[in-house]
Amino acid sequence: MNHFLKAASLGLALPLTAIAQSFVVNDIRVEGLQRVSAGTVFASLPVRVGDQIESLDIQTATRALFRTGYFQDIQIGRENGVLVVTVRERPAISKIEITGNKAIKTEDLLKGMEENGLAEGQIFKRATLEGLAQELERQYVAQGRYGASVETEVKELPRNQVELKVVVDEGSVAAIKHINIVGNQAFSDEELAEIFELQTTGWLSWLRSDDKYSREKLTGDLERLESYYLDRGYLEFRIDSTQVSLSPDKSSVFITINISEGDVYKVSEVELAGDPVVPEEEIRRLLLVREGQTFSQVLMTTTSDYITKRLGNEGYTFAEVNGIPEPNEEDKTVKITFFIDPGKRAYVRRIEFRGNTRTADEVLRREMRQMESASASSARIEQSKVRLERLGYFKEVQVETTEVPGTSDQIDVEYTVEEQPSGTIGGTVGYAQGSGVVLGANVQENNWLGTGKSVGFAVNTSRYQTVLNFSYTDPYFTPDGVSRGFNIFYQERDYSEINLSSYNTTTYGAGLSFGYPISEISRVGLNLGVSHMELGVGSSPVKEIKDSPVPIEGVEDATIPLSDLERNSTGQLFSPEVIEARDAGEALDLSEPLDPALLNTDLDGFVDQNGDEFDSFTVTTSYARSTLNRGILATRGTSQRASLEVALPGGDLEYYKLLYTAQYFRPLTRDLTLRLRTRLGYADSYGDTSKLPFFENFYAGGFGSVRGFERNTLGPRSTPPEAYRAAACATADGEITKSCYVFIPETGQLLTQPLTSGDPDPFGGNILIEGSAEIIFPLPFVKDQRSMQSAFFIDAGNVFDSSCGISQINCYDVDLDHINVSAGVGLTWITGFGPLTFSVAKALQENEDDETEVFQFSLGNSF
Repeated sequence: MNHFLKAASLGLALPLTAIAQSFVVNDIRVEGLQRVSAGTVFASLPVRVGDQIESLDIQTATRALFRTGYFQDIQIGRENGVLVVTVRERPAISKIEITGNKAIKTEDLLKGMEENGLAEGQIFKRATLEGLAQELERQYVAQGRYGASVETEVKELPRNQVELKVVVDEGSVAAIKHINIVGNQAFSDEELAEIFELQTTGWLSWLRSDDKYSREKLTGDLERLESYYLDRGYLEFRIDSTQVSLSPDKSSVFITINISEGDVYKVSEVELAGDPVVPEEEIRRLLLVREGQTFSQVLMTTTSDYITKRLGNEGYTFAEVNGIPEPNEEDKTVKITFFIDPGKRAYVRRIEFRGNTRTADEVLRREMRQMESASASSARIEQSKVRLERLGYFKEVQVETTEVPGTSDQIDVEYTVEEQPSGTIGGTVGYAQGSGVVLGANVQENNWLGTGKSVGFAVNTSRYQTVLNFSYTDPYFTPDGVSRGFNIFYQERDYSEINLSSYNTTTYGAGLSFGYPISEISRVGLNLGVSHMELGVGSSPVKEIKDSPVPIEGVEDATIPLSDLERNSTGQLFSPEVIEARDAGEALDLSEPLDPALLNTDLDGFVDQNGDEFDSFTVTTSYARSTLNRGILATRGTSQRASLEVALPGGDLEYYKLLYTAQYFRPLTRDLTLRLRTRLGYADSYGDTSKLPFFENFYAGGFGSVRGFERNTLGPRSTPPEAYRAAACATADGEITKSCYVFIPETGQLLTQPLTSGDPDPFGGNILIEGSAEIIFPLPFVKDQRSMQSAFFIDAGNVFDSSCGISQINCYDVDLDHINVSAGVGLTWITGFGPLTFSVAKALQENEDDETEVFQFSLGNSF
């Protein structure tokens, strides 16, 4: 006799008369499986072969199989001694389609659904889908999208599959139309509104989104409001209630905040309690609150932090310092007591590093000022973090101290770093405005193979230069931080391609450098260099480079009997008729170069006086001090560098150059930072060198200088070369017969007509003055700002010369009236193949011959 039972979720309460008596299970058979394995069913079924079961056991088994979530229908029956389990599986999800979402990314939604078991290939659970739809709506409401709705659709497909479609209507974020503060008397509504992150709709709200209501933002604003009053002595201040109401169309939000200000309290007494560990007078020097002051919560909590850090520097890492105010309502004063619990002195068991996949642990460990097995110092731990940030290898450095389990006096220190590009490896393809396309094979790595050593090798070419260079620097040549480096180079440069006077140089040489740290933030350097330079001035050098005369090409080659030349009453030179009959006498052949002495000019070009080939020996000393928080794209601290380069006697050139650079960063708000920058230089010759070599002049204009002006174009201009045209040889009656150079025996001069050839080119000067002020701000819509820095800027500066030539234009001794000024916005982005920099600027003050340039950019670097 066969017996069969349907035990669905609604039928479990019915009497199971078909199995009125218990029976022994001889076998178990599962039917209806498609994707779920039989093993899954047997693992969940609380019945085994050989068990004696009754109707209650059947109910228990059915519930156990339903709890797996894999089945939407279960039938359990008996066929003789075989327990037959027939199941109908829930459908599998074949496809998930989400439409209408913008505020929340599709991948984030799919990830959330997958975490809750809703993913393609998974078993479909309708209850889970409905719950996720409700949760999604709650997330949109938290963003202020009160009109958002989420609709779900389940489409059945063949082979027991379904397709899920989620249709999102995000609506719009409700805008804040009014914020009303009730109960404020000491401060106006406008003053209090300024401290809120939430604002009513304004003309910049579309960019800042500060008029979009958010519950989290309102909570933060209420905390800021409370702190604002507590920091100004209103010890009894409280927020009585907050109401947020919506307009009928759910597009506008109205916020009402009811407050009670209370009275202003003065500090009557400041006491220390507990165990200060360090001398009490040192602790009292850290107190920011004083008797008679208006109570300020921020000064009280900051004092607690200062004392905690001071104790941490002594190794008491787990110290707790709490400031407790005790108000006196009668005289409206408050007594503040700082309770100090130093805990046990802690020692560092281990220092570990995370995230340095490329940089060796040794490179990070040598920057540590906190040592293992030594007493823990908050100052040394933080100082070690700052030193890691200044390396320039990392986007971010985080430090965390954790107590060693099972101990009360040991901690582990863990530094987590995020690496960033620290150089260029491989081929270089770039474009720099002013230098053109930059091509070449190069390696320039400040963290070579993760060793912390700087290695550079370059074979680069552009329309401006060809460079072969190898450099090597070991920042830890000795364990105490003495650095050593050397470089070998060969350069060919054509300066006419970068807005400078027409000349070119071929230079090769080598250098050896050392650096010595004199403190944690400063070091001195010494560089010894030797070089050989060959200077090419071209066919038409400017007068400051070479002042020799330049004949115009194409003058007729004529030999004139000079003894036949006479001067008439007007001083005009002419050739009498006898010139045709006489062939004797002294003659001048124009095919030969002119003798400069015949022109009776003072030759003051640099090449005329010093030659065009030089061997130089230089010594450069420098001093650098930096408290910047980062090696690249800093946002806090200062840096200064002063250097003196001297070309030593014994070489072909004798000169010196002084250069000072500095920058200063100061946070203005949470998002804005002020940066001030300056660059000052002075150079001159000494000894046997007649003047400062023109190729050592300072230049200004362009990136790193005064943006908004073409690169290197500010300051003095060169004097174009003078070409000499032959005078006219005339007959007695004044008829011109030919062109020729005419020698005047009475004066020993040649009669010539000088002509200026070409436009003045930038020439530079021996005095440099530059300065800049920037407001660094975060870019909107960019989440990771650590490799980018954008700023509004005002640049000012110019190049001057203390010995301007008589005919030089745009050349002045130091004169602030001739300072160039520009303003604009700039961006620097550190990419894997070098920095990308661009700026848009407008010249606000310029000199007569300056060349402006609104848009400037540079992609990649040459070496």
